[in-house]
Amino acid sequence: MNETNRRDFLRQPRALVCSAAMIACLMLGMPAARAELQIEITSGVRDPVPIAIVPFGHAGAAPTDTDVASIVQHDLEGSGRFRALPRERMPATPSRADEVVSPSWRAVGSDYVVVGRTSALDNGSLAVDYELVNTLTGARLGAQRFTGTAGAMRNAAHRVSDAIYQKILGVRGAFATRIAYVAVEGEAPAQHYQLIVADADGANQRMVLESRFPLMSPAWSPDGQWLAYVSFETKHAAVYVQLVRSGERRQVSARAGINGAPAWSPDGHKLALTLGGSGGNPDIYVLDLTSQDLTRITDDPAIDTEPEWAPDGKSLFFTSDRAGSPQIYQIAANAGARPKRITFGGNYNARPRVAPDGSQLAMVTLDGGNYRIAVQDLASGTVRVLSRGRLDESPSFAPNGATLIYSEREGSRGSLATVSTDGLTGLRLKASQGEVREPAWGPFSP
Repeated sequence: MNETNRRDFLRQPRALVCSAAMIACLMLGMPAARAELQIEITSGVRDPVPIAIVPFGHAGAAPTDTDVASIVQHDLEGSGRFRALPRERMPATPSRADEVVSPSWRAVGSDYVVVGRTSALDNGSLAVDYELVNTLTGARLGAQRFTGTAGAMRNAAHRVSDAIYQKILGVRGAFATRIAYVAVEGEAPAQHYQLIVADADGANQRMVLESRFPLMSPAWSPDGQWLAYVSFETKHAAVYVQLVRSGERRQVSARAGINGAPAWSPDGHKLALTLGGSGGNPDIYVLDLTSQDLTRITDDPAIDTEPEWAPDGKSLFFTSDRAGSPQIYQIAANAGARPKRITFGGNYNARPRVAPDGSQLAMVTLDGGNYRIAVQDLASGTVRVLSRGRLDESPSFAPNGATLIYSEREGSRGSLATVSTDGLTGLRLKASQGEVREPAWGPFSP
């Protein structure tokens, strides 16, 4: 359920909820091509770190056409926290740290220099070696080798970016992670839906599923191997889990009424769901994926929806209108528990998402008549609005907790955007055609 539908859902009389879902599931579409995502940096820190990423050398014959240095530069500049030296201004093109003449790089304004090389290994795989030099001291701060196939060189480049980001900023990078999102082509009622998995920068897209019927609420398993989502392909809402690599999937909930908003437990063995039953009133349930046992968590005449697990797996956050307007609550993940209200500011706070370390809660909040992304410090209760759109929705934390991805409306089209949790940096990922929505940021790779 996207944010527009969700707001309607929370405001509608109970009798109209199932009718709205039925209208959605009757929408048909024609096949459409995937739309490429284009990055636009929307904000950055005032004093970004000056860095030079030198084109990587090759040991022997060039083993790959991938420009590793270009990908690293794209990653670091896209974070909004680095300013890269243009290649035409580089005083030299070293490929090893001992070849870096620090005064020359300081003279062109670079505090750090990244050098490296790619090479073919005897076993047929490829290696990417990088080194990071501090030009102010001349010290080599980091060096590491990443290996893989020719097709994995983009991922190896992202891992180089992750290592550099952590060495300089002290925060683990998330460039080598993946996102999932829904792409929509066409106009209602002739729309076509695709579930897409891509690198965190929107590149290397792969279609996981396509349908003439709505696809909603993708959610990653903790190991990054599975996606859960809602599909209307049977003309009724149903929840599926799908193995990303092979496409193997199974239906795990197609009960009467509403089946929505799946969220994986931290151990990967359960899904929290919103189920409505034949009566149509939504409540929060937990489904054991092994035994198929179903535990009812909330039992209230209010609308309870959008469950989100706490990192320790002992409780759930969810949206409810039981106080008269949508607010976020927390409840122990067992039958008969009593919920505790978490949000109190304003008359609309929904779609809870918890930071990986459990310190912050992201949400959609009503701010000056606009729906925007905000974060609440769970210790102090302090709320900070991060986005500046009119209809921002579906926040999802990066696995390092430093950035959120969400969807926004640009004119009449949906696009994806990111914002750092300090509000200082952001970028937009726009589709070349159609629109994209409901992003979910995957976990770190093993």
